[in-house]
Amino acid sequence: MYQRLVIALSALLLLAGCYSKPVRHLASDASLIKAGESSRQEVLRYLGEPNGQRTVAPGIEEYVYFEDKRNLVQRTPVVGSWMDAEGHEMLVITLTGDLVTNSEFRTYRKKDRAWADDFTWKDVK
Repeated sequence: MYQRLVIALSALLLLAGCYSKPVRHLASDASLIKAGESSRQEVLRYLGEPNGQRTVAPGIEEYVYFEDKRNLVQRTPVVGSWMDAEGHEMLVITLTGDLVTNSEFRTYRKKDRAWADDFTWKDVK
């Protein structure tokens, strides 16, 4: 009885490890977008719907694509969801009408903001 339970749990864990959702690689996908050449339709085809969208001015929009960066342990099913990401990537695309006018890829690490923990903050009045 005990052996069957262990085998069933092991099989379940192995199958859960095989599960994958579609992965977006922002760094490589950003290279597909060319300012002055790419259209809104190409952006949506290559990257899908944005994580965020805003109107900057009449006829000018920004699409924001966001993805957490996780190491191997953080990508492990169940256990990884308990851990914070080690950083994130962001792609900001500016559209004027239906044409891409700017594309910026940014990457941030959790350590980049460590200075804020060490800084002595004073209230400004």
